[in-house]
Amino acid sequence: MDAKQNSPIRHWSALVPLGMSLAALALVVGYAAIVGVEPQEDEGTPAHIYQLLMTVQMPIVAYFAIKWLPRQTRKALLVLVLQAIAWLAALAALYFFERAGR
Repeated sequence: MDAKQNSPIRHWSALVPLGMSLAALALVVGYAAIVGVEPQEDEGTPAHIYQLLMTVQMPIVAYFAIKWLPRQTRKALLVLVLQAIAWLAALAALYFFERAGR
């Protein structure tokens, strides 16, 4: 086994959800910085991209958990916590800017 297979954080199924959550967070913050936080009539493309980024990562996280929890439970749980924090940060930013726009 090489080092990549021994470390769950280096596996693609650990990194992709983190990247997707960070991209969703950047999308929310960037959109708020450029357009503002005023309510819009139509959700628009950024909202749909955000929704896709947040939901498509769920099966990837499930795959990661199924693959790594039995092998390296402690390290896998740490990665899952990181993924959850990134996911919640993107949700919190959306919630914050939605509340600010009211």
